[in-house]
Amino acid sequence: MTYQRSDQYILFTVAGTTYALPSSDIAHVDLVETITRVPNALAFVDGVVFSRGQIVPAVNMRARFGFERAPIDVRTRFLVTHAGGRTVGLLVDSCREFLRIEPSSIHPPGEAVVNAHQSSISGIATVGDRMIVVLSLDRLLVSTDPIVAA
Repeated sequence: MTYQRSDQYILFTVAGTTYALPSSDIAHVDLVETITRVPNALAFVDGVVFSRGQIVPAVNMRARFGFERAPIDVRTRFLVTHAGGRTVGLLVDSCREFLRIEPSSIHPPGEAVVNAHQSSISGIATVGDRMIVVLSLDRLLVSTDPIVAA
């Protein structure tokens, strides 16, 4: 089998579930130090973070997915992504794993799980006894309340 760079994923957790984004979507992962609140931000944007010389909006993934926010602690990570020509950061509960996922291990989520027109879920991966929710960054950032204009 031929190794494909697109098979590489960054895994992170939000509210006890493991999610994956293609590693090509992630510029870097940082610790969270200070979030500066900004007025009139979307409900799931906690503010902005100064990361590697750049001011980056901080999307709270718990709030984005409809879960209750949790306090930021030593495990919280800031995944800096590039989408739609902009840089956006994702606040996640933890991020400690880099994994190769075979495309054949990723299955469609099914209509009962998601609304195909609004979902950021591109599939469910099975790796050993684990189930990992594979996300589409583009759909995640432009669904319902767009952060990045389409």
